[in-house]
Amino acid sequence: MKYTTLPHTDIKVSKICLGTMTWGNQNTQEEGFEQMDFALDKGVNFFDCAELYPVPATKETYAETERIIGNWFNKTGNRDKVVLASKIAGTGDYTAHIRTNGFCKEALNEAVDNSLKRLQTDYIDLYQLHWPERNTKMFGTRDYVHNVNDPWVDNFNEVLHSLDEIVKSGKIRHVGISNEGAWGTMRYLQESQLHNLPRAITIQNAYSLINRVFEVDLAEVSHREEIGLLAYSPMAFGVLSGKYIKGTAADNARLKLFPRFARYSGEKATEATKRYLKIAEDNNMSLAQMALAFVNERPFVTSNIIGATTISQLEENIDSITISLSEDVMKAINAVHAEIPNPAP
Repeated sequence: MKYTTLPHTDIKVSKICLGTMTWGNQNTQEEGFEQMDFALDKGVNFFDCAELYPVPATKETYAETERIIGNWFNKTGNRDKVVLASKIAGTGDYTAHIRTNGFCKEALNEAVDNSLKRLQTDYIDLYQLHWPERNTKMFGTRDYVHNVNDPWVDNFNEVLHSLDEIVKSGKIRHVGISNEGAWGTMRYLQESQLHNLPRAITIQNAYSLINRVFEVDLAEVSHREEIGLLAYSPMAFGVLSGKYIKGTAADNARLKLFPRFARYSGEKATEATKRYLKIAEDNNMSLAQMALAFVNERPFVTSNIIGATTISQLEENIDSITISLSEDVMKAINAVHAEIPNPAP
């Protein structure tokens, strides 16, 4: 395993982070336990979860993923071996079964306290805001379109003051953001600098061969402001395994169970995936390992959040850390990207 540190801290984390959003839906507690045991044995010490998980989010399965992790901590006593990240759910119809008062002080305190109980721990190493509260660019949209009727009022300072109290209480160590844009990221950083408030040290956004939108402006923010990307969906819901193109996807594969998650399955994304599959095969790699190695090697990536439903998938994903992409492979990848840029924003 390769390791780095969370920016502005001395916390060492594995370059591969274990994603958990299938536990409690596609995966049982027993399978979640098996994945955590396996990942930890392979040197993965960074686990990411959220109160929203598992996904698809429902009232019936709300926070089951955190409960599974907490039960594993209780069973194994491995809390001190894991750097743990979780998130408060953002606002919207998708999360209305959780709460509807956004990131106000009461919501943040409630969310943290309940996560700690489920996770059976006294602290969370990295606590993240899962979504912006304001209307901004969302999944599947390429451009920002301003909504003059957006009721949101600038509350960056208020949110950071609330998080500051929670940090000082010892319940969380550091804060991060997720699914943010460049403007929101800079506003959080500006408020923290001007008012000596907790600094966002990471940003968790989608990033993969078929979604390199992060490179447009956030990559520069990441480098210049030292806020590390925690890349999620590096496999694009399994599309970048090639199994849907090859017709080898199991009946319980994510996009067979939940066909509405079509973000990465459009015509252009499929064409790009076919080309990336050929590059991988021509260079004696699986597409999955090439896709993950690509993300692992980006200089703005602090950790690559991988997820799996089987141990064999998990092993292949973790082993991507041993692969280095040649200059020729990178040229071939970038040639596809130039012809079909960001087909799955």
